Amino acid sequence: MLRKFRILLGVVSVLALFGIGVAAAQDSEPATAGLDQRFDGVTVRVATIGGQPYETIYDRISEWEEATGATVEIVFLGDGFEIDRYLKTNYAAGTVDFDVAWNHTSFMAQYVDFVEPLQSYFSEDDLAQFSAAIINSSTIDGNLQLIPRHADISGMHYRTDLFGNADLQSAFEAEYGYPLAPPDTLDQMYDMAEFFVAQGAVQYGTQFAGKEEALSGRYYEMLVANGGNYFDDAFEPTFNSDAGIMTAQWMRDLYVNNLIPADTPNLLWPEVAQNFCDGKVAFYLEWYGWYSYFQSADSCPAVAGNFDIVRGPTGASEGVRTGWAGAHAFSITKASQNKPAAAALIKFLTSESVQYTEAQLGVLPVRDDVWARIIADASASSVELDRTRLETAQTQIGEDFFTPPLFPDWISFTNLWTPALQSIILGDVAVSDGVASGADAARDLLDELGYYG
Repeated sequence: MLRKFRILLGVVSVLALFGIGVAAAQDSEPATAGLDQRFDGVTVRVATIGGQPYETIYDRISEWEEATGATVEIVFLGDGFEIDRYLKTNYAAGTVDFDVAWNHTSFMAQYVDFVEPLQSYFSEDDLAQFSAAIINSSTIDGNLQLIPRHADISGMHYRTDLFGNADLQSAFEAEYGYPLAPPDTLDQMYDMAEFFVAQGAVQYGTQFAGKEEALSGRYYEMLVANGGNYFDDAFEPTFNSDAGIMTAQWMRDLYVNNLIPADTPNLLWPEVAQNFCDGKVAFYLEWYGWYSYFQSADSCPAVAGNFDIVRGPTGASEGVRTGWAGAHAFSITKASQNKPAAAALIKFLTSESVQYTEAQLGVLPVRDDVWARIIADASASSVELDRTRLETAQTQIGEDFFTPPLFPDWISFTNLWTPALQSIILGDVAVSDGVASGADAARDLLDELGYYG
């Protein structure tokens, strides 16, 4: 029997994510937490996500060690897919030797049997400043699975120097019959990708990460924008449909017409971000967490100060935009021998002070007190995008936010579907045949796993 997951994350609850006033900057310093107990001689082992922008707050762990007497050992750092594989391998083999583990709202259903319910370690007061919507969505069968660190959704990042170029504007309107502006539909994305490449303005018009769950997730949000979905309420695959075929065809056309990188099937988040950073791409959907990196003239001189962010595009379903989203988080493993110390470390890493440090990198906070601070900071900034990106993010999470299907075998499904989708994109199989066989294989997988019995 499948566990019934009571995960409620509709539009109404998501609106609560930003149910805060735009407060003035607070007079006090942001507060820390988790520093009020001693754990002398205890070593807390951590397996979590690495890379940017995630690792910056780990530099503050020494503050927690000094205050508590404990030692923190980070035993594994990897990107989202590497850490997922590491966790699942250790959970399945019973070789868990770490106390704090990465978690994510999109991945958490598969980890339920291996992480400690957190309501025994985090009081209502501890959770009061966190988004109620995310806390509710992170509770399965009454058990809180994770403590969020930040949320994310993808906005359309575009080069203002290209879209604001008068010659390019005139040429585009003459050829396509409408003004050049940040793409608001999937059809416009294709037109503009085609145009910028033909003009020699950039190497690639647009791009997307092309492997693992990253590809299945990007396909998913465009599928939804086109009026489709992966599954119905009974987990019967529904993407062998006009919407599913249309979405796959769009991706394939971009690839075969050389409008996206030739090595797309090898690209994950760091590689696509670097392409934009290097000035190779005109526009694409990207997570907000890269903001500070893109705005740095030292790291990204080609785009720093020369880009803007708008909402994701609509598809064939009128008014429905892309909006695949979720939240990164921490959990305590059931195998941990140091659960109170692990809880204290998580309280520290998700405290107002530490999360304010992380929010200043551009990621979207999950705490109301941190939102109040960064909104106040942005209102005083001379960089207009510091403010407008927050307004855009609020609109997206309030109106466009949706998670992937929340079931334990989401990653097993994407591991099956992604190679099939790659074959479609590469032209190794006809689009309609590839989508049909992918849907059939998905049903066979879920049948084998007991979803229909």
